[in-house]
Amino acid sequence: MFEALTEKLNDVFKNLTGKGRLNEKDVDEGLRQVRLALLEADVNFRVARDLVGKIRERSVGSDVLESLTPGQQVIKIVNEELTAVLTGGDHDLAQPSSQPGIVLLVGLQGSGKTTTAAKLASKLGEGGKKVLLVACDLRRPAAIDQLVVLGQQMGVPVYREDTSSTAVKVAKAGVAEAKRTGAAWVIVDTGGRLHIDDELMEELEQVRDAIKPHETLLVVDAMTGQDAVRAAEAFHHRVQLSGLVLTKLDGDSRGGAALSITQVTGIPIKLIGVGERTDALEKFHPDRLASRILGMGDVLSLIEKAQQVVDDKQAKEMERKLRTASFDLEDFLGQFQSLKKMGFTQILDMVPGLSQLRNKSPEQFDEKKIIKFEAIIRSMTPQERHSPEIIDGRRRRRISQGSRTTPQDVNQLLNQFRQANKLMKQMSQAKSPKDLEKLFR
Repeated sequence: MFEALTEKLNDVFKNLTGKGRLNEKDVDEGLRQVRLALLEADVNFRVARDLVGKIRERSVGSDVLESLTPGQQVIKIVNEELTAVLTGGDHDLAQPSSQPGIVLLVGLQGSGKTTTAAKLASKLGEGGKKVLLVACDLRRPAAIDQLVVLGQQMGVPVYREDTSSTAVKVAKAGVAEAKRTGAAWVIVDTGGRLHIDDELMEELEQVRDAIKPHETLLVVDAMTGQDAVRAAEAFHHRVQLSGLVLTKLDGDSRGGAALSITQVTGIPIKLIGVGERTDALEKFHPDRLASRILGMGDVLSLIEKAQQVVDDKQAKEMERKLRTASFDLEDFLGQFQSLKKMGFTQILDMVPGLSQLRNKSPEQFDEKKIIKFEAIIRSMTPQERHSPEIIDGRRRRRISQGSRTTPQDVNQLLNQFRQANKLMKQMSQAKSPKDLEKLFR
């Protein structure tokens, strides 16, 4: 997520923190590089200009320049101002006073709207709530079929009609069906176009007036940069958007749309899509995204993801194994599976410092390595998993043949397991935060 922008900003900060004392010339040169990095990331030039101006205004005061850590103070200011740029309006989905809550999804073709509808259904259905999807993209039968398939995969019903019907009729009938079946939420997936036109907007206006949604969300592709901002302005003018969903933030996104769209349009971002999985739709937190962009990680989101994957019983059992030094390769395999469920590349963005290490040594953070290590452990006998010290040269050759890897790969896994086991034992013996801090120096 925003790797190029993060790398350039961290280079600027490294120069500032490496100088000790700073003067106005140092700050101006650093902010010039920040402005260039923002413009290269396709941030709206007015947004970039105003952001840098506010940072400079706060950074050249005596409180900052004469402090013992002026570089760190500037980074803190950048973080705060970046968060302010991303903040705007209410980032929470509206909670309707009566059921069902109605969400109208709009957007251009190719923005990931239908996939987002399914992901949102999964998110709103947490806790056993009933959700109904409504297929209103009648011009593209493939979109209806896609929504039905996604709904079947998640166990979410989809209301559909023949393509000879109209979007307004289908939307009204879908909402009526949601009321009849006691659904808590109904998500209406509307048609898109490759470009904005009057016919599309008129249809959306009619659907909106017919069902009176609690949320009208525009799904925009973050990889389209300033085109996403222009699309948001056009849709907001016609259908009065209540929020935005930014998709494909896990792709080759330069970050310009995310950093510009709320400032330019005044519309809050409510959700972000960060992967292909059905659970890869996150609530938008301006401060957390700002931290990710600056390479500071996002520990709160990491904890939330971990809680979704690991229950209290598993966590207590793992703690017991660590404290009694009984952590084995079976447990190591379980950790790999949890990483895959949480989304390996997303985790790297959330752990402070790891995103920069990945950029420098991508081969060390390749998800394929996890798949390879899983295959190796699965090729072991139960005895070898519980007592890896018995694995000799003959066993290594057999394990590598069974997993279609090499003995060197098996050695690499065993070495990493020993290092992880050693670190976990040290962590379990730490008596204070200072003891933990020493382990990572």
